[in-house]
Amino acid sequence: MYIYLYLNIFTILFPVLLSFDRKVAFYKQWPALFPAILANALFFIVWDSFFTDMGVWGFNKDYLVGLYLFNLPLEEVLFFITVPYACVFIYEVLNAYVSKDLLQPYAKGFTFLLMLVLPLVAVFNIGRLYTSVTFVLLTLMLLVHLRYFGSRLLGRFYLAYLVHLVPFLLVNGVLTYLPVVWYNNTYNLGLRIGTIPAEDVFYSMLMLLLTISVYELLRKRKAVKQYKAVVV
Repeated sequence: MYIYLYLNIFTILFPVLLSFDRKVAFYKQWPALFPAILANALFFIVWDSFFTDMGVWGFNKDYLVGLYLFNLPLEEVLFFITVPYACVFIYEVLNAYVSKDLLQPYAKGFTFLLMLVLPLVAVFNIGRLYTSVTFVLLTLMLLVHLRYFGSRLLGRFYLAYLVHLVPFLLVNGVLTYLPVVWYNNTYNLGLRIGTIPAEDVFYSMLMLLLTISVYELLRKRKAVKQYKAVVV
């Protein structure tokens, strides 16, 4: 059964179909979205391939179509396209339909708390590669985001992140329950949300933050160019 492929289709089907909603008009953001997804995919595919070689995680051939890019199944590569698309879609839908930035008052404090706690956990678990690498990279990504955007987007980001946890828990729950994807507990904390490694929650936050940061940066540059063109 091609479960992983079906999950990829399920993940992106409704976001693509609803991209033409008049209020959201997500299709108009594709010129910024697709380069952001590409940047995300390149980064995570290299990381994923390296960790797969090391045995940090692996894949059950019973649920795959059998096509590979290097050592990664086709479905895993598609994951880094379908999931970011769906997540940024959630981000834009919430921006369009939720007028108040509900989490902005707490965003900066929560971000600094993450940047304090995550490196400490990483240092004390330096040999657990999934834990340490994910927590360090997420800390660095938060610093980069703050450098370019300050805290003005973080409230919106955290709201989208919280909403995305619903499909995240559903899809990752299936992947880790069967399992389609298995994890070597030598390299993680051994803490699970059901069958999902706790690190996946932060891994997903990193993926979403990287994609949205590049996406918003490209949109910002486009707006600046348009403004300069009007002024000139």
